[in-house]
Amino acid sequence: MTISKKIAAGAGAIGASLFAAMPAWANVAAANVAEAANTAAAAVTEAAPAAVEATVDKGDTAWMMVATILVMTMIVPGLALFYGGLVRSKNMLSVLTQIIAVASLAMIMWVMFGYGLAFGGDSNQFVSAGKWFLAGVNADSTVATFTAGVNIPEFVFIAFQMTFSAITVALVVGGLVERMKFSALMVFALVWLTIVYYPIAHMVWYLGGSDDATGLIFGWGALDFAGGTVVHINAGVSALVGAIILGKRIGYQKEIIAPHSLTLTLVGTGLLWVGWFGFNAGSALEANGSAGLALINTFTATAAGVLFWMLTEKALGHNGSLLGACSGAIAGLVAVTPAAGNSGPFGAILLGAIAAVVCCIFVMKIKAKLGFDDSLDAFGIHGVGGIIGSIGTAFTMLPSLGGPAKPDYDLGSQLVTQIMAVGVAIIWAAIGSAIAFYIAKAVTGLRVSPEVEREGLDLGEHGERAYNY
Repeated sequence: MTISKKIAAGAGAIGASLFAAMPAWANVAAANVAEAANTAAAAVTEAAPAAVEATVDKGDTAWMMVATILVMTMIVPGLALFYGGLVRSKNMLSVLTQIIAVASLAMIMWVMFGYGLAFGGDSNQFVSAGKWFLAGVNADSTVATFTAGVNIPEFVFIAFQMTFSAITVALVVGGLVERMKFSALMVFALVWLTIVYYPIAHMVWYLGGSDDATGLIFGWGALDFAGGTVVHINAGVSALVGAIILGKRIGYQKEIIAPHSLTLTLVGTGLLWVGWFGFNAGSALEANGSAGLALINTFTATAAGVLFWMLTEKALGHNGSLLGACSGAIAGLVAVTPAAGNSGPFGAILLGAIAAVVCCIFVMKIKAKLGFDDSLDAFGIHGVGGIIGSIGTAFTMLPSLGGPAKPDYDLGSQLVTQIMAVGVAIIWAAIGSAIAFYIAKAVTGLRVSPEVEREGLDLGEHGERAYNY
């Protein structure tokens, strides 16, 4: 065989061997590719949790601290001046004292056991059972917001929610002024916060977790962005129950009982409006678009409330009044509270307008016929306005009103859910507040003496005057 033929034969043998080996190489290559793919997938899987690891943003934290301070301005001086200006001068100081005292009591109770009962975990549908005396909470503790991976410090969340409990019990004072003992009010506040406010806050706002039961009303899917049920219906119904149990003020519907300073009431209204931006926008728990939506809605609903209350006064044969403008502003704020992040600006205008008209008619026409003495219209504005806002939130979710509802949104189902939530809040507040008032009555008695009531609670209860001329 020649050399050329040997080379050709060797090349053919090598080619045949390579051809025969190709399937094996292909299998090895495929195995290597599969192994590489599995390794890459595992790496991605291991990296995924790190990608959504919760972080605390300084901007969100700063905003929530500011929002908390804004809500505090709603109580003292906002609500104190709003309510104080509406009573007679002989009772001004007593109202200021009642507001700051019950708010302070609420704050101490919140850090002792209120936060634990409302948000402490280890819970059922009605109440929590952990974190009493803030056990386990420290500067590194965080609370998840509504955006995955975004947290805020737990102490900030605790303080923010603490101001809600403080203002809610202070709102109840509006139905009780000028006749209730200071000591009785403090006993009532202690019991009421424990058996009424904390359970309702848990039922409406507690999201639960893997090992915890979600709050009853939250589990239904009820919408309450910033406290239509928790704050306003709760406080308004409780004030109505208290007004009925206490009875009317001496001279009610027999003599003129006029506000002593609408100037102070307007100042209080302005402070409430400003503070309400923290109340509503802060309930987003972040400095984001949801907070911005709540911000603009707090402007528009309130402005609508002012104008439509005054228009309703005019339609009822009265002059548009400053008292009406202030009342309308509060009605608009109350109504938009549950819808603040669940409505577009025009839906908020509609809510504010409807609440102002209905609340005005209730206060000016219906209350007198019913005969109870809800002194500063805590029920007439907060109770009625809260009901309108809570139920109306189902409608403001509609995209036609600028709401954020998705295409599969079921208005009928949501409306039923909102009505159920309102019903539970009314019943729980009515029964719980009646228990709290009767406990206070048994411990201290409820009303001041007729002599003290005629003289004024400033001197009779506190030994000092708001004004010394």
